[in-house]
Amino acid sequence: MKTHHKINSIEMCFNPLPEKCVRNFKKGTRRVLGFNFESFQQLQALIFAVEEINNNSNILPNITLGFQIYDSCGVLQQDLKGTLQVLTGWNWAIPNYRCLHDVPLTAIIGHSISTHSILLAHILGLYRYPQISHFSTSPLLSDRRQFPSFFRTVPSDSFQTIGLAKLVIHFGWTWLGLLAIDNDYGQQGIQLVKQEIIKAGACVAFTENILISQPNRNAPYIVKIMKESNVKAIVIFSSAVDLIPIFDEMLVQNVTGKTLIASEAWSTSDLFLERKYSSLLSGTVGLALYSGIITGFEEFLGRIHPSMSHGGNWMRGLWEKIFRCKFSDQQNITDSLNDQIKQCTGIENLENIQKIYDILSLRVSYYVYTAVHVVGKAMDSLQKCIKENTMGKCPDVLNFKPWQLLHYVKNVKVLLTSGKEISFDENGDPPAMYDIVNWQLSSSGIMKHAKVGSYDTAALPGQHFIINTSALWWATEDQKVPLSICSPNCPPGFRKVVLRGELVCCFRCVPCPQGEISNHTDALGCIKCPADKWPNLQKSECLPKTIEYLSFDDPLGATLASTSIISSLVPVIILRLFIQYKTSPIVKANNYYLSCLLLVSISLCFLCTLSFIGYPQKQNCLLRQIGFGMVFALCISCILAKTIMVVLAFMASKPASNLRKCASPFVSYMVIFICSLLQFIICVSWVFFSPSFPELKIESFSRLIIIQCNEGSPEAFWSMLGYLGVLATGSFIVAFFARKLPDSFNEAKCITFSMFAFLCVWMSFIAAYLSSSGKNTVVMEVFAILFSSWALLICMFAPKCFVILLRPNMNTRGHLMRKIRTVTVNTKIIYI
Repeated sequence: MKTHHKINSIEMCFNPLPEKCVRNFKKGTRRVLGFNFESFQQLQALIFAVEEINNNSNILPNITLGFQIYDSCGVLQQDLKGTLQVLTGWNWAIPNYRCLHDVPLTAIIGHSISTHSILLAHILGLYRYPQISHFSTSPLLSDRRQFPSFFRTVPSDSFQTIGLAKLVIHFGWTWLGLLAIDNDYGQQGIQLVKQEIIKAGACVAFTENILISQPNRNAPYIVKIMKESNVKAIVIFSSAVDLIPIFDEMLVQNVTGKTLIASEAWSTSDLFLERKYSSLLSGTVGLALYSGIITGFEEFLGRIHPSMSHGGNWMRGLWEKIFRCKFSDQQNITDSLNDQIKQCTGIENLENIQKIYDILSLRVSYYVYTAVHVVGKAMDSLQKCIKENTMGKCPDVLNFKPWQLLHYVKNVKVLLTSGKEISFDENGDPPAMYDIVNWQLSSSGIMKHAKVGSYDTAALPGQHFIINTSALWWATEDQKVPLSICSPNCPPGFRKVVLRGELVCCFRCVPCPQGEISNHTDALGCIKCPADKWPNLQKSECLPKTIEYLSFDDPLGATLASTSIISSLVPVIILRLFIQYKTSPIVKANNYYLSCLLLVSISLCFLCTLSFIGYPQKQNCLLRQIGFGMVFALCISCILAKTIMVVLAFMASKPASNLRKCASPFVSYMVIFICSLLQFIICVSWVFFSPSFPELKIESFSRLIIIQCNEGSPEAFWSMLGYLGVLATGSFIVAFFARKLPDSFNEAKCITFSMFAFLCVWMSFIAAYLSSSGKNTVVMEVFAILFSSWALLICMFAPKCFVILLRPNMNTRGHLMRKIRTVTVNTKIIYI
């Protein structure tokens, strides 16, 4: 025969003993507490676990676990009284005495309320009795110095608070309200949540306490604060029963549009599944204790009957609550029916009653079940120590000290039905596993708790926090995540500026300054774009700046290049015409060789514009201005020489003039040489001391990178251009005064018009050059070169070409002699 040995256990948070559970509410008012389905299911889970261990021959052979249930009705004084009674073993407490030596006390399972567990842990820790709570989550209980023998199968709130903060931040809620019950569970939990929320960058608009000392739980004031606040998301750390006055008051004050974030204490409570709460609680999200599966437990609950020996009064209370009846052999212990109630027969069928099975989806009950198995596993380890050790150092399983079993509880490892293993860390805490639940309203109007994710600290990296977004249901028309922010989010292109005296979540959005961007929402500052990039219109990203220069691929550049090449052919054609008619009087009369040199220089003036088009390179930059200055100096020098020769020829034609020698062609070539030499000296000095070079102008324009030639020395540039102006002005003055000389012998009028046009073009160029930038500066200079070259070509050679081609009768010696007086010097005609 097996030796059976009773081992007692205690369950604290259980309210279904109506003749004892009476609470004082208002002065002079007493009320019997109603039957609690959740607590009843937890009790049945304990009984089922004990029977499961006792029926398993592989664990604790020859040992029978027993249990003792004590209902404290949630009153601290009753908890203290019950604890001392259990320790003594009798119905009254005798401190420091254990009277039932043949029935050793193994462990205490409970309490479900953190404050009550703290009271028990202070007493049980003195004797090192293992205490395993299934629902006390306060982080204070993790202090091994104060509570050396406390363990729990439910995670500490220190994990839950991190999970709630992750949940809040995941949905982008940065403006939150906090509501907590004023006990250890609520106050400690809400402070940890607040710390985690603030650490994550969110802000707390208000923190209010649910006052247990007040019958209405201070609901009118709390709800008034909630209604007046613009907060849309509120984290609530409280037990379910204490929230009833709050939610009822919210209905009275018609508070809507608030999304509630639930702690595990009420996230899956059945107290609020009534239709009247649907407008308040649909869309609620929260953390719930991990829902496990207890194989065979549903069938076990289906066998419950009032005739059972374990907890007869509780069974009767369940029966009367579910079937709304009462037994005839006693008063209605639930006190829920007053008149004309039917009689309970005991043959009612529980199989069709689903409420008892669905409570909490076996969440809290699963932790009760786990706690019993922890005790059984620890006892089994203690017993196996006797079988495997022959030195007599292991404790006697029939007579052991509490601290001896405590050692095995600390090191216990229990494989759960889910395949996960539970063990305790150095603080007596198990791994944290939570379900993320969402309160969803079905089409039939019934509220349900849908699992939409998980928070598991023991999961693989990257899988600690998982939410199935598509499974979420929100109480909004568009089914989008509700917003709970103090200020609208600052879009990209703006930065946040915190308002003075306000929390960081209350701010205004300020556009980024010129040249800076912000590329994400709610940027704290703007980022300056690199020098080679510029902000787009929205100031949300940096775009590469357009590289700008006068390119041959550019339509304008291609047009100017084509114009230059075509224009350069015109002087060549005229030169060909002059060569063909070089013996004609009009060509001879205008100095054939100077005219040819002038035509060549004008053609070069047209071609020099090509060096201004294309990507600026070092050689281009060196040659473009110098080439322009030299060819134009040659061109103007030729015109100046022509002008001087006109004057000298006229003056030399006078009788007894001493200027006949000066009218020699050698003088004109000397004028050209000297004038060009001075420009050459200026250009060589420019190249030697401060040459032009290519440069990038990045910061001058917001959207462009200008690639241009830096002139090196502005003084040299303006000196070169100014010298051309001096030559042109000298030619203009001389030609102006010589304009009335005989037309057939001089070009004074043509030179006057050409120099006037030349000076007008370049005076206009100076104004345009100083007011333009980028490639427009180059375009202006090219235009000036082309126009001034055409002015010279047209004014100097158009009349001659007209006579040669269209008026050949005027290109005769006889015609010329009729109009002018022939001037003979040494029997020769002076050709200019």
